[in-house]
Amino acid sequence: MADPSDLLIDRTLVLLRHAKAVPPESMPDLDRPLADRGRADAAAAGRYLVAQGIEADLVLCSPSIRTRETWQYAAEAGAIATDIWYDRRIYSAGTEELLDVIHDVPAELRTVVIVGHAPGIPWLADELALDGTSPNRVELTQKYPTSGLAVLHHTSRWADLAPDEADLVDYVIPRG
Repeated sequence: MADPSDLLIDRTLVLLRHAKAVPPESMPDLDRPLADRGRADAAAAGRYLVAQGIEADLVLCSPSIRTRETWQYAAEAGAIATDIWYDRRIYSAGTEELLDVIHDVPAELRTVVIVGHAPGIPWLADELALDGTSPNRVELTQKYPTSGLAVLHHTSRWADLAPDEADLVDYVIPRG
């Protein structure tokens, strides 16, 4: 295994906003499950990850029902994760809190998926991406709807990842 301190290790970060949830009418926000469309879109996100050959060493997931179900349906569609951590810091997190979560990722891991919420996930994608003019970058700054997914590559150690240090490889909105 490569030395985890090697700054030239290619790493992949996938930022997945949870899929469409039911309206918050009479239940606590954390308890909102996915809507029918959300289940289909989460499965589409899983199929996208499979098609791109992205296999997560770690999924960092908000503890909300809708984020847990988003990963569940993605996994049922074939998405692979070696480990899943549910981290309360992801729920209602801004970019600084999300970066704190990322900084705790073990150095030897190469591919991490975060399943979280807006506005934190869209903000983080925008903060990390280097190129401000690519069509994907412009699109993600204009809209990052439910099940929106950004794929970023970087060579920083997880503990050192900072704004403007990742290449935006893809930005998609999987639909089922």
